[in-house]
Amino acid sequence: MAWILLALGCVLIVEGLAYALAPSLIERVLEVLRSLPETARRQLGALALVSGLICVWLAFFIGL
Repeated sequence: MAWILLALGCVLIVEGLAYALAPSLIERVLEVLRSLPETARRQLGALALVSGLICVWLAFFIGL
């Protein structure tokens, strides 16, 4: 349970920093995402998912 809270906290920190430091950039990124076809958005989501899984696997492999 502690690992889940740690991961959620890290995600919220990164998301919060993005919105706090560059809100206009977030709006532009969302506009670009809206203009992409659905398949491209799905591919980006899958890429983010796989990248996250690799990061978690590496963290456990290194010894967290």
